[in-house]
Amino acid sequence: MTHIHPTALIDPKAELDSSVSVGAYSIIGAHVRIAAGTTVGPHCVIEGHTTIGRDNHIFQFNSLGAIPQDKKYNGEPCELRIGDRNTIREFCTFNIGSPGDAGVTTLGDDNWIMAYVHIAHDCQVGNHTTFANNSTLAGHVHVGDWATLGGFTGVRQFVRIGAHCMTAVSSVLFADLPPFVMCQGQPASARSMNFEGLRRRGWTPERISGIKAIHKALYRDDLTLEQARTRIAELGQNRPECLPDVQMMLSFLEQTSPDRGIVR
Repeated sequence: MTHIHPTALIDPKAELDSSVSVGAYSIIGAHVRIAAGTTVGPHCVIEGHTTIGRDNHIFQFNSLGAIPQDKKYNGEPCELRIGDRNTIREFCTFNIGSPGDAGVTTLGDDNWIMAYVHIAHDCQVGNHTTFANNSTLAGHVHVGDWATLGGFTGVRQFVRIGAHCMTAVSSVLFADLPPFVMCQGQPASARSMNFEGLRRRGWTPERISGIKAIHKALYRDDLTLEQARTRIAELGQNRPECLPDVQMMLSFLEQTSPDRGIVR
């Protein structure tokens, strides 16, 4: 335990790999497990039933695993699970889950989380996401892989954010944001698709052309949502290279609550 600062307070029941480092004045609770290569900066509090994977870099002044901001919570042993290779910058707050949902809040792998980000109870965040400063998720929000949230984005509870999408600074989401969509505003409105992000990830021109066709059906052709879904399904039949992206979009739309709808 040579990587533990002498002023850090670590419960004897906590399970830390011998390669974990913990900075000055950090506090780690009894039910915390941290895997190899993870660095915890000074003045952090990690508590609750929290599991943290390998090679994460947790900067100073973070609160991870505190009880949910939910008046119905009554001490149940809910969890926070953080994957591998995440960067978590200063002053972030991630809460454990609640008994009203799965009881688990999750952050996947390879995420870039900037300062002052809040991830509330029962949120499910995928892999390779980027959350800019002051992005805030209310409870039960789901965020897909490769999503990018601009600074000061606010997301209402139970909203779903699809893979590969992007929000502009200060966007407020009250409805589901489908995959690939870029949005802006308060409340957020769809502006385009995240074409530049897809290009940077090496997507072929053929696949990006398919995304443009999906965007046209969903936002440009004045179709109802049901008509747009039919048009998008036909695209998958006619253009096999687009089938995985079509299936992702259709699956997302099928799970959208009629009461909540999608960002339009």
